[in-house]
Amino acid sequence: MEDTFRTITELSKAIYTDKRSKFIAYAIPVQSTEEAKNEIDKLRKEYYDARHVCWAYMLGADRKEFRSNDDGEPSGTAGKPILGQINSNDLTNILIAVVRYFGGIKLGTSGLIVAYREAAAEAIAAAEIIDKTVDLQVSFTFEYPYMNDVMRLIKEMEPKILLQDFDMNCSMTLEIRKAQYDELVSRLEKVESLQFADKK
Repeated sequence: MEDTFRTITELSKAIYTDKRSKFIAYAIPVQSTEEAKNEIDKLRKEYYDARHVCWAYMLGADRKEFRSNDDGEPSGTAGKPILGQINSNDLTNILIAVVRYFGGIKLGTSGLIVAYREAAAEAIAAAEIIDKTVDLQVSFTFEYPYMNDVMRLIKEMEPKILLQDFDMNCSMTLEIRKAQYDELVSRLEKVESLQFADKK
């Protein structure tokens, strides 16, 4: 089961110039559409005098949620080449926005495609890329006498303990990578008195 994805750790920036046009590219880690839009709005405010702020983003470990925008550039000359760089680097949870200052000389359709592609590529090259796992959580309660059964299981499978409360009735929330989740749940189900609060 595929439970890893590639993303970037923090914001990176690169500048690409062609025929006096300046392309300022940002690669920004984002977790949601709303976050991506907020970052785009921030750049529009910061570079209020720029001719264009073109962008593309990709979200989710399955890389199924994505959008791109040419922001007034000829159709397909900006957003698509930016998205192409996200795809060719197999990245997700990332926004790449490229701010363009026009230098007075038209670049033509092919020139624009190259410029936006190269600007995006340079922003990615300046970023630190990491592999992350898709993690799921499970919360449950159990009676204190069965503590050893639960702790033995935790020792063997090594999930991350997010919350624990030990009383007569104990409660726990664990996090484990997606590929091991079903095995963890199935082994927890065998612990006497254990009841699930939620699984996700």
